[in-house]
Amino acid sequence: MANKIILGVIFGGRSGEHEVSLMSARSILSVLSPEKYTVVQIGITHQGAWVTGDNVLEALENGHTDSLTPAILLPEPGMNWLYAVRQTILEPLVRLDVVFPVLHGTFGEDGTLQGLLEMADLAYIGAGVLGSSVGMDKALFKDVMRTYQIPVLDSFVATRHQIQSETEKVIAEAETIGHYPLFVKPANLGSSVGVTKCRNHSDMYEGLLEAAEYDRRVLIERGLEKPREIEVSVLGNENPQASLPGEVIPSDDFYTYNAKYIDGRSVLIIPAPLPTEQILTIRSIAIRAYQAIDGAGMARVDFLLDQATQLIYVSEINTIPGFTRISMYPKLWEASGLPYPALIDRLIELAFERKADRDHTRRQYGRDK
Repeated sequence: MANKIILGVIFGGRSGEHEVSLMSARSILSVLSPEKYTVVQIGITHQGAWVTGDNVLEALENGHTDSLTPAILLPEPGMNWLYAVRQTILEPLVRLDVVFPVLHGTFGEDGTLQGLLEMADLAYIGAGVLGSSVGMDKALFKDVMRTYQIPVLDSFVATRHQIQSETEKVIAEAETIGHYPLFVKPANLGSSVGVTKCRNHSDMYEGLLEAAEYDRRVLIERGLEKPREIEVSVLGNENPQASLPGEVIPSDDFYTYNAKYIDGRSVLIIPAPLPTEQILTIRSIAIRAYQAIDGAGMARVDFLLDQATQLIYVSEINTIPGFTRISMYPKLWEASGLPYPALIDRLIELAFERKADRDHTRRQYGRDK
């Protein structure tokens, strides 16, 4: 019992994906072995306040966090303490061995939290600052994919300022990248929050304004008519592995937030019914995309398969994929022979491996090692 790993699970967050994070956290917490781990729940409210205590998840789900203890992690190497904030005094609560950031979207999946954990010199699950930030920004991610000659759909980026001050000019440029349908997406968000499938000029106008509410950078992307949506889970650090691919048949016109988390009518097909050669190609591209952004620990790579041409496009990468009851990431690994509890164990192992690798980095110049 004394050798149990002290695991901090961070969830919630100041993001449009706050509720999705809570769903993922509930699923992960349910499979953590009490014989292996002492679990410390750390919640982040919609307003960005850090809290800990008993039943943090339930408190965030119900919106009643007054009984919880304000908490903080300090960016000081070697401390690894979660502190309680009691008026003007910081009180050490528990020394963490490793952190699982179960945060989706901004301030959790975009490299910001990873920067804090790096400064604190803590082991944590998932990609580092670079991989997280590149994976989060859909536009920058596409640029990296193009550099590595990985196929993506045509797109361009408009800023919130451009959309608000030159809306018609942005729409005119959008209409040059392809015929409708076109997609409008906040560059730095997931779970299809703020995403609009635009079939005409009016849809584009409304979609741009909505997306700009969620991010200052907005991606406008060429759409495909009824593509197949294929997803692959990737696991590992230096030698990542790809799972069998799965296929999503969304209940809506595309895989919307409603289709993902609310109506329960979307269909997941695992493994995806694809020819063997196509499966090998998709898995290979998933690993290439993962390595191109310096992925670590885990990611889910999403593809679009054009049914008319059979061309394969990488849609995006999720460096903290969903872990809800319907999420593809754990389901794909289960179908590939790695059960959910063992997957979590492996992710924690990978976090320690990555930390050990970071520890080999020399931090001072001109002195003896």
